[in-house]
Amino acid sequence: MSNPCREVITLQLGHYSNFVGTHWWNLQDAALSYDPETPPGDIQSDVVFREGQTLGGHVTHTPRLIAMDLKGSLRTLRQDGSLYDPGRDSSPLTWDGNLMMHKESPPAKNPFLEDLDKLDKGEILAEAYLYTTSQPQSSAGAVSVDTVNSQLARLQKGYRLEGSVRVWSDFLRIHLHPRTVSVIHQYNHDGEAHRLEAFGQGEGLLQGSVLEELEDKLHFFVEECDYLQGFQVLCDLADGFAGLGSKVTEMLQDAYGGRGILTWGLAPVSHPDSTPMKNLFHQLNCTLGTVHLANNSSFFCPLTLRGGLGRRPSSPTAFPHLNYDPSLWYHSSSVLALALDALTSPYRLRNNSVPMWQVADTLAVSGRKVVAAYGAVPFPMMHDSSLPDALSACTDALPWKPLSACSEAGDGKCYSQLATLKGFEGQKLISSLAPGTKPSTPLHSLHSGEDVLASYIRSFYPTAPLALQLVSTPSKLTPPFPQIFSQSLGAQGFLQSQPLSPGSPAPVVSSVPVMTSLQSAPVLGRWLSELHRGVSTFDIRRMAPSFLSQGPEMADYEEALEELRHLARCYRDDSGGVMRSSSEEDDYD
Repeated sequence: MSNPCREVITLQLGHYSNFVGTHWWNLQDAALSYDPETPPGDIQSDVVFREGQTLGGHVTHTPRLIAMDLKGSLRTLRQDGSLYDPGRDSSPLTWDGNLMMHKESPPAKNPFLEDLDKLDKGEILAEAYLYTTSQPQSSAGAVSVDTVNSQLARLQKGYRLEGSVRVWSDFLRIHLHPRTVSVIHQYNHDGEAHRLEAFGQGEGLLQGSVLEELEDKLHFFVEECDYLQGFQVLCDLADGFAGLGSKVTEMLQDAYGGRGILTWGLAPVSHPDSTPMKNLFHQLNCTLGTVHLANNSSFFCPLTLRGGLGRRPSSPTAFPHLNYDPSLWYHSSSVLALALDALTSPYRLRNNSVPMWQVADTLAVSGRKVVAAYGAVPFPMMHDSSLPDALSACTDALPWKPLSACSEAGDGKCYSQLATLKGFEGQKLISSLAPGTKPSTPLHSLHSGEDVLASYIRSFYPTAPLALQLVSTPSKLTPPFPQIFSQSLGAQGFLQSQPLSPGSPAPVVSSVPVMTSLQSAPVLGRWLSELHRGVSTFDIRRMAPSFLSQGPEMADYEEALEELRHLARCYRDDSGGVMRSSSEEDDYD
């Protein structure tokens, strides 16, 4: 059945969160269509986009978004945007004396941003001229989203931004509302001085002008919602934004306690100019952020391609059909955005959506408010095959990889799970068997995609409660999404039956299927215990006194560690399964 549009407000707190968020919004923008003859897709864009009008009367769709970052993090992006720019002020000058004007050269724009400027001005790209001359333009002369997507798609091979992306606005393809961006001027994005490095610094920020500005932006977006279902919060875990995010989610919980607050804690694989002390700060921020963000949210899910959140993580997560550079934020954030597109789909569906509160109630039971994410990016499905064929090829192990630095235990124990398959459009969900033909596997005998996927997952988790979501529409990739895919994939992101001939150019991948899983499982108890032990093995007052110099107080720090111990206990396996080492028995019994 069709649901009313239950709006969601997004908050992005921190530079890496804005990297992931920018890719995520670019994916949402690619799915927008103004063509009334095009059937609506599975995803209801109005859940996260708001409709408005420019001063010239043009209809706009901008994210219902508040993005917070530090001074120097925007480069070419204007904080108030250019969508509602009234133009140059024409008021006459009243000063009769001499004027001296000092001009500073603006940062250079990469080719992608230069092309966006041309499109905003109504200029037609020469490479797309044949296409645009045959397409109707809007009555007001503005370039439609469909036309922009088509023009940029023709130039996909020309964009290689790996060497030019320094900040997230370098690959932002959408206009933002003037109330979206908040710049925290007390701290710098670059340089060694005035850095937001510690949890307590972030906690202390949410007061005065920062608090007033955030409340003003929140009230603006909340008051125009008819059926607000809640907030999705993307928050950096490894720096001081973990402290700011803890206070922001606490404020959301106090002011909008009846709404869902789904928090995703983001951490890059690596940081530039890392030192042992900075790595120690990252570990402390991740630990305190996990405790406080979980306390103040409906659920908390860390998202990272690191092998762990400690100072010595294992190798970054590898995917069979991706060739990404883990050290490039532009690459790693694109992988997490693809996964997040699927993870957030259930509460953004046009029909039969699952509200945020129901998603949280499914997973966060009995105090277990930390969940782990896993993803198959992309889901390995052969072109023109069926879902039973694809899953039957993965019988030895599940196709997904850790997205939360938390490996699956492999013992089939799970308290609850929400699995999403997104992007099977054009493929068969069941096997097409001729009458009298014996199915090659039990999966090939089932009569719905839901049954096929449920049967497959239950072969690994036979007793765990399972919720499923199948979404036909794929994640559409438009420039400047990086082409990080192996040559085994075709243009639609499905595996090709025949390898490319030598010398043939790899196809530009324009969409991909993705499978994700959100889990609450006993293995999270071990993960939380390791997080606790990682910061309990040293004396913070001796090794990192500057971390406590701006808060938290030592008593608050010790209380947070005790809360982490208690949180880990919530995941203890009471069925007799071995989920802890003998030393852990002493710590938690």
